[in-house]
Amino acid sequence: MMMRLFLLTITIAAIQNEYVSCFVQNNSFLATSNPSTSRSTSTGQILPSSSSSTKIPTLLARNDSNDAENLLKQVQKLREEVNQFEQAKDDKLKEEQRARKEINKQKQDEYIRFSAEVPILKGDGSEVMERVQFLPRLKGKGNKKSKILTVQAPLPLGIILGQSDELPGLTTVDEIAEESNGAVAGVKVGDIVRACTACQVSMEMPTWQLMAGGIGRPKTSRMMFSTDGRPFEEVMDALVSNQMDPSGRPVWLVLERIE
Repeated sequence: MMMRLFLLTITIAAIQNEYVSCFVQNNSFLATSNPSTSRSTSTGQILPSSSSSTKIPTLLARNDSNDAENLLKQVQKLREEVNQFEQAKDDKLKEEQRARKEINKQKQDEYIRFSAEVPILKGDGSEVMERVQFLPRLKGKGNKKSKILTVQAPLPLGIILGQSDELPGLTTVDEIAEESNGAVAGVKVGDIVRACTACQVSMEMPTWQLMAGGIGRPKTSRMMFSTDGRPFEEVMDALVSNQMDPSGRPVWLVLERIE
């Protein structure tokens, strides 16, 4: 396409140069061949000029005028083709940009749908909120698709969890007590528990205690525990471990639900 545009540009320039050359030659011919109204003889008598000498430049001028008009028409046509080419190129570029924006928007929507902000324990012991992505595990039904959401509820949750052969490695919410902490928080029967907070006790030993041979002191840390593929007993232990949280914070549950 760029080669065609280049050739069109060269053609327009060539036609314009030809038009100018034709115009210059025509004017030069008329200047040198301008017939006088009379001519003289060797005897000094004035004789009328020949009629054929006036017709020749007139005919050439008409032909040159037609050629110039044709050249101008060709130039105009080529310019229109160039403009159409440029317009088509711009339209295609805009369409590609719109398509890329639409794809990026769909990817962003998909990422938001299957991710959630949860508290993450850092190496220095601090806890920060970060968005974590969870690949979907539930198949949608018709126009309904699954999504990831989070709830917070204090213990006891008042929910009964289970694992079925239909969803191996996934923990499901089988029952919920009415007006329980889990029900108030928004947990529903059929939800899949993808992650939850869990507390772990470790021994913290300052440097001076290490030098003195001390045994240290216990420290409780809270972290996010992924339940995917974990045995049911480990999932239950992780939920119950939230009772050890010295701050008494509510339990975080990451759920997948079809909506």
